[in-house]
Amino acid sequence: MHNLSTFREIAELWKENRRSVVKHSTYCAYALILKTHLMPVFADSVSISEAEVQQFALSKLETGLSKKTVHDIIAVLKSVGRFGAKRGMFEMPSWNIEYPSDTAARSLPVLSLPDHKKLLNAIASAPTLQNIGIMIALCCGLRIGEVCALQWKDVDMVRRIITVAGTAGRIYNCDLMATEQYVSTPKTRNSNREIPMSPLLFKALNVVKKQQKAEKYVVGDGTKAKEPRTYRETFSRILKRLEIPPIVFHGLRHTFATRCIESGCDYKTVSVILGHSNVATTLNLYVHPNLDQKKRCISRMNKFLRLESD
Repeated sequence: MHNLSTFREIAELWKENRRSVVKHSTYCAYALILKTHLMPVFADSVSISEAEVQQFALSKLETGLSKKTVHDIIAVLKSVGRFGAKRGMFEMPSWNIEYPSDTAARSLPVLSLPDHKKLLNAIASAPTLQNIGIMIALCCGLRIGEVCALQWKDVDMVRRIITVAGTAGRIYNCDLMATEQYVSTPKTRNSNREIPMSPLLFKALNVVKKQQKAEKYVVGDGTKAKEPRTYRETFSRILKRLEIPPIVFHGLRHTFATRCIESGCDYKTVSVILGHSNVATTLNLYVHPNLDQKKRCISRMNKFLRLESD
C-alpha cells in the first residue's frame, strides 16, 4: 500500500464526511473523542496494530472510564480506520479487543419504596413548574434530557398521553471551543414513544399548565428547554429538603422500571415504555429474581410435573 496518510489527516476527512449524516450533537461527541482521547495517542500513526488498541483500551479503563465509554472511543477509532482503509490511505488489520469481565454485580440507584411514595406524594400535593419534571420521570421513566425537552404540544391532556419526541443537553463544540445547549430528536428511534399518564400525574400536569402562560416547554419558565445540569441541582435540593437519601436523577428512571417489574408488569411493555431498543436491555438491567422468586419458580415447575404424571 502506498501514499499512506496519518490518522490525524484521515480523521479530519472522516469528520467532514460524518458532519452531513449525523446529528450535530453526535458530530460534536465524535470530535471531542478524537481530540481528547485518540489524537494524543494515534495522531501520527499510519497503521495501528491490535496490540496497540488493546493496550490503549486497558489504559483507558485504568483511568476510571466506564467500559461503555471505552467502547464508544474504540468505535470511533475503528470507524476512522475503516474510512481510511477503504480509500487506500491507512493500514488497518482486523482488531479483536477484549475487555475485563465484570465480577461485581451492578448496583442501580433506586429509591426505596417508602422514599418513592414520600417524593411522589410531596410533589403531587404541591406541583410546580420546577418539580413537575421529577414527577414525570418517576411516573413515566423518562431520561433527564427527555424531561427537559418535553413540550406542551407533546402532552395530550385529552388522551392522557405523553409523547417523547426530543432530548436536551449540553455538548462541547470543538469548532467553537465552547459548550453549547442543544435540543434534538431522542436518543434512538425506539426512544420516540408514547406513555400513558397516571391519574396522579394527569392531575399535577393540569395544575402546572395553569401556572404557565401558553409557553412552549413543560419544565421551568417554559420559554426554553431546561438545562439538565441545573435541573439535577434542583432535584438534589428537593431530596435534601424532604430528607431523602441522595440519588442521581437517572435513579428515578431506574426506580420507575424497578417498581414496574416488582408489580408484575410484563417485560416487553416495560421495555417499550422505557424506549429500550430490545427487551434484553430491560432484562439485563432490571430483572434479577431474588431467592423467594426462585423458590416459587421451582415450586411451580414441580406442581406442573406432578400434574403431568397423574
